[in-house]
Amino acid sequence: MHQTVHPFTKRGQTKCNSIKTQVLQVLSSGIDSLCSSQLTGAMAARVKYSWGLALVLLCIVSLSYSGNAADAGLGASFVFGDSLVDAGNNNYLPTLSRANIPPNGIDFKASGGNPTGRYTNGRTIGDIVGEELGVPNYAVPFLAPNSTGKAILYGVNYASGGGGIMNATGRIFVNRLGLDIQIDFYNTTRKQFDKLLGPSKAKDYITKRSIFSITIGANDFLNNYLLPVLSIAARISETPDGFIDDMINHLRDQLTRLYQLDARKFVIGNVGPIGCIPYQKTINQLNENQCVDLPNKLAKRYNSRLQDLLTELNGKLPGATFVLANVYDLVMELITNYEKYGFITASKACCGNGGQFAGIIPCGPTSSMCKDRDKHVFWDPYHPSEAANLIIARQLLYGSTKYISPVNLKQLRNI
Repeated sequence: MHQTVHPFTKRGQTKCNSIKTQVLQVLSSGIDSLCSSQLTGAMAARVKYSWGLALVLLCIVSLSYSGNAADAGLGASFVFGDSLVDAGNNNYLPTLSRANIPPNGIDFKASGGNPTGRYTNGRTIGDIVGEELGVPNYAVPFLAPNSTGKAILYGVNYASGGGGIMNATGRIFVNRLGLDIQIDFYNTTRKQFDKLLGPSKAKDYITKRSIFSITIGANDFLNNYLLPVLSIAARISETPDGFIDDMINHLRDQLTRLYQLDARKFVIGNVGPIGCIPYQKTINQLNENQCVDLPNKLAKRYNSRLQDLLTELNGKLPGATFVLANVYDLVMELITNYEKYGFITASKACCGNGGQFAGIIPCGPTSSMCKDRDKHVFWDPYHPSEAANLIIARQLLYGSTKYISPVNLKQLRNI
């Protein structure tokens, strides 16, 4: 059964521990000396009790300060996308695309290694970015029961496994949240912020201090245009360039709608080298150093158009900053030079079954699983491992314009 996770605020925990250490170092010897030399019996006990109570109160004050995102210097993290960043929304949908089964989440410390609906062994890129930017809690899945009240001040995750830019994308899974629906849900959240903070403070909090990340597009190719049961008819009726035109036009409208709902700081991931995932290598019977050409060509065509779109929107929408995350080149670097980053394979899934690269059957209780999970670029036939996510996230946070432009995410936060 899926467990909704409320990670304890690490920032508050750290601050409380720091206060305890300092108070203990400064006062402990003095208090003990006072109690032993000047006070006896009940008086000494009362002094020690009062001191302990003061220490607890200091921790509570510390936690309440760090836990109030609206009053601290933090903003919210709003996450949109597909299974690369889904934090559990699909758990609440009647869908064939779910990850709330073991061994998914085996390395996710916040849940004690239990599955949460994340399609990886640990944290997603979105989780890691939020942590590094100082947000004490993970963005709560919109469909989770606890996505109400002050919990949403740290951010909300709308991503859904199987979702895409186009509404038809992912219909093979029966149910999923496309980007249009995800933005509908954000509209609901936006109204909740007005109620929580008041319209003026809410607008300031969202426009100036919050980041909107969108990781989407791969399913529009893998589970729409290239899907075997759909692709023949689709390719007869629409050329690759025509399909990509539709994607870009739809995405333009979606990003503009978010802007109209007060989003100002955007980071948009391009589509990765989807022809190199274990699933594609396995079904096409490739060797370790090969990738499927057509999916990668489509991804690169789309990515070129996406870059043009973000340049257009940066000039067209006043006050907005659209940042492009060059996921394609970043993941290709990991795949090509995996040994340089401490991996032993960039072809075989750690968790999966079927074929040379365990790339046919998704990760589940009956899957074979590698022992060295941090040595595999791919966790399952489709998704990166936490170790790969960590490298990707840190490049996006602190890296140069080779992988993130015009600014990295740390710089975007401070704009």
